[in-house]
Amino acid sequence: GEGVPGGRNGHGKVLRPPSSHPHPILWGNTEGATLSQFPSRLVRNLGSPRRRKESGALKERELDQYDYCAPQIVPGRSIRETRPEDSRAHPTSAVSLVFPGKANKNVQWDEDSVEYMLANPVRIAFVLVVHGRASRQLQRIFIRKQGLDRLFLECDAHMWRLGDRRIPEGIAVDGGSDWFLLNRKFVEYVTFSTDDLVTKMKQFYSYTLLPAESFFHTVLENSPHCDTMVDNNLRITNWNRKLGCKCQYKHIVDWCGCSPNDFKPQDFHRFQQTARPTFFARKFEAVVSQEIIGQLDYYLYGNYPAGTPGLRSYWENIYDEPDGIHSLSDVALSLYHSFSRLGLRRAEASLHAPGESSCRYYPMGHPASVHLYFLADRFQGFLIKHHATNLAVSKLETLETWVMPKKVFKIASPPSDFGRLQFSEVGTDWDAKERLFRNFGGLLGPMDEPVGMQKWGKGPNVTVTVIWVDPVNIIAATYDILIESTAEFTHYKPPLNLPLRPGVWTVKILHHWVPVAETKFLVAPLTFSNRQPIKPEEALRLHNGPLRSAYMEQSFQSLNPVLSLPINPAQVEQARRNAASAGATLERWLDSLVGGMWTAMDICATGPSACPVMQTCSQTAWSSFSPDPKSELGAVKPDGRLR
Repeated sequence: GEGVPGGRNGHGKVLRPPSSHPHPILWGNTEGATLSQFPSRLVRNLGSPRRRKESGALKERELDQYDYCAPQIVPGRSIRETRPEDSRAHPTSAVSLVFPGKANKNVQWDEDSVEYMLANPVRIAFVLVVHGRASRQLQRIFIRKQGLDRLFLECDAHMWRLGDRRIPEGIAVDGGSDWFLLNRKFVEYVTFSTDDLVTKMKQFYSYTLLPAESFFHTVLENSPHCDTMVDNNLRITNWNRKLGCKCQYKHIVDWCGCSPNDFKPQDFHRFQQTARPTFFARKFEAVVSQEIIGQLDYYLYGNYPAGTPGLRSYWENIYDEPDGIHSLSDVALSLYHSFSRLGLRRAEASLHAPGESSCRYYPMGHPASVHLYFLADRFQGFLIKHHATNLAVSKLETLETWVMPKKVFKIASPPSDFGRLQFSEVGTDWDAKERLFRNFGGLLGPMDEPVGMQKWGKGPNVTVTVIWVDPVNIIAATYDILIESTAEFTHYKPPLNLPLRPGVWTVKILHHWVPVAETKFLVAPLTFSNRQPIKPEEALRLHNGPLRSAYMEQSFQSLNPVLSLPINPAQVEQARRNAASAGATLERWLDSLVGGMWTAMDICATGPSACPVMQTCSQTAWSSFSPDPKSELGAVKPDGRLR
């Protein structure tokens, strides 16, 4: 099985297809909010770079234009409460259910996929790959791996494993892919039938971990419709069990599942070497690799004209004003405000002439939107849209600031003989499957639990020492890591006592106690608590480090002279004064730390500006307001295509 999808619940959209089409399709999406067009493409834009820049996924307010919305499937009882009943919304004579997802993409010409579907309008009850049907041994393995012989209950956004259970006797348990197409006869059977098979299977799968991967399969194989199964789900899935089975969803489910990896450019040949009908592939994710999405798009539909802007850029919205600041953490809100002020200081320093104030601003209100910005599959930083008053004319303007993290990984000088270490980074939300931090930019606060990651080249087995040093040179943690010859990545989260002291931390990597490299990361002091300006007593509690400066039970003070890390009493006293600061003083402390770790690369105006040299965002290549033709969804052309 794939495991349990994380993140916020999305919504599926069901579009009414052209009435002239002989085989209407009912679309439902189980993993995120995406827009589909039929019959021009089966799943044209799912996972494509043409994602709307206004949002990472279509928001609630954008759903009003659609005829019907089906909620996202969640593990357990919801499988039978959402999917079969979708058929009632479209009482046509031949409707199929198709459940694509946000990481899914069409990989064949539209005409081929439509012809394939139309050639099997009645026979297809399922388009899927099944596991259990091959042999009893495989069936037993499938049951065990899927946890079908375990009892699960969904409660408080968690799937709880309650114990063992028996598989119903006399039933051939089947399962496999949860990406399928159903014809109306079978949908009506599952929805309205009151026979023992359907009734008991609905009850059984109400307490199952991943019902979508087995419920319909089992009902179909044991029903009068069993001869209508087609054993092909028409898709390529990028399975890499070595990376995809990391128990990465233990925080939301009492089970270890597997999840496919995202496709990358080196996988492109797989789309050209399929031995069976294939119209879809998964997974695609632009924050991991937009290049592969572009490769596939150009392969199917040809290159864009020379000079087309934005082809190597990707913008993903992570906050928008209608979301409300309650959707932001205090760490993110504090840093977004600081980034905005950093941009205004850049405008004042670089855009206005001495003695005049037309490019001087005073910040106003909360940030209006935030985007992640990628170029050539590399994270370039954040784009913060924010409001500010132009001091020359006392008028409000809306600006967008681009901030980029400074390089903080540094090889020791002089370099050691140890050459396996390639990179090191600290962050949170480490994704062991895709090998990246999902907390892009590494925004950390005093109550976060950072993870140290190292990337290695191949070589002999070695042991290295990792040392974590806080902003006043207190050694917070030290540990050894055995690096095997084939290891590519290692990561570890030291169990540090909280709160962490705000400031710039250092993680040193040594081999035989000889420095190899170091990396730095910022623990930001908070200017907000519960989205309100932080009170002095709360700031002191969060910003003064752990009790007695003890990050762990064991003290590592004896290592300070060995590592030439003296503890300076003046630094300790300054840290104590900083911890007691509030208001404008606290903001200045945060801004000084942010300025040391981030650079305001540029700033632009989204509308009219009194600053005569201020760029217009729509004409600035990095801005989220700049043209992005690959992401535009226009009207469907007469031939049924989008381009």
